[in-house]
Amino acid sequence: MTESGQAHRKNEHLALAESNFRRTPPTSSLEDVRLIHRPLPEIGISDVDLTVQNPDFNWQYPFYIEAMTGGSEKTGEINQQLALAARTTGIAMAVGSESIAIKEPAQAASFQIAREVNPDGFLMANIGAGHSAENAQKAIDLIHADALEVHINAAQETVMPEGDDAFYWKDNIKAIVEQVNVPVIVKEVGFGMDAQSINELSALGVQYVNIGGRSGTNFAQIEDRRNRETPDQYAFLYDWGQTTAESLLEAQRAQDGVTIFATGGIQSPLDILKAQVMGAQTVGVAGHFLHTLLTTDVDGLIAEITRWQKQLTELYALVGAKNVTDLAQVPYILSPELKNYNDQR
Repeated sequence: MTESGQAHRKNEHLALAESNFRRTPPTSSLEDVRLIHRPLPEIGISDVDLTVQNPDFNWQYPFYIEAMTGGSEKTGEINQQLALAARTTGIAMAVGSESIAIKEPAQAASFQIAREVNPDGFLMANIGAGHSAENAQKAIDLIHADALEVHINAAQETVMPEGDDAFYWKDNIKAIVEQVNVPVIVKEVGFGMDAQSINELSALGVQYVNIGGRSGTNFAQIEDRRNRETPDQYAFLYDWGQTTAESLLEAQRAQDGVTIFATGGIQSPLDILKAQVMGAQTVGVAGHFLHTLLTTDVDGLIAEITRWQKQLTELYALVGAKNVTDLAQVPYILSPELKNYNDQR
């Protein structure tokens, strides 16, 4: 089957994300956060319960496979493998943007495969904030999703050669939250969040916000590299936005009532722990898991996720936390640069 330009773009996103990862392995912004070691934790590893304490997201583990791909034959194969890893390890998974499947029904199978492989797992649908509530429900129904991610990506669209040039999204987000039949998470795709935007989303009725910070997959760089006629013309936007660590500090300044998810450059179980200590309830992992899959195989990814599950349990015990609630009592300090950011804000 000859693939459309949009399907080809999905393949380019996948290839460029992995190319960037190999060329310049990401450094987590959470390295600017140090947890204070207390040598008397008074806990056993068997006491630890990693369960997410939320009725909408009753997960056994507080991390998941974040949205990556779908929309072409190649990316459908990736979704199949990711879904197998999710099913085997018992973690949740989000698919990539399903807007292409709404425009091109022939591409629906590249997303539906995730539900076929993982019929009883927790799957999250994905649609852009420019879509209507009707389209959002179609994305949910397409994979019988348990939740919906609505992504906001103004910076990516700005650099994308065929990107949108109007970002009137609030009315759509409000309608989606009010009308779809599953919980809605509004997420940035990698440029971070600020306290004001989190408060604005809360005012629209959004209960779940994924801060999607800079330091992971860089869509400004990816879209710029796709423009072969004049590459690197948006290089000045490669460090645009707030990092994951900065965005978590912003979330602390926002009003109560919004549950925070975090993603963006997560490289280890320690990054997950740090993000949770800073206020994230759950943490999404994309680039690292994709790289693991592409450089090993699905068994390698399963082994990596299983190792992270074990190590995160050990880390909870190391800081004396029996569950996520206890993490609020874990002390930490910020690097001078991150402290300076926080002080100025």
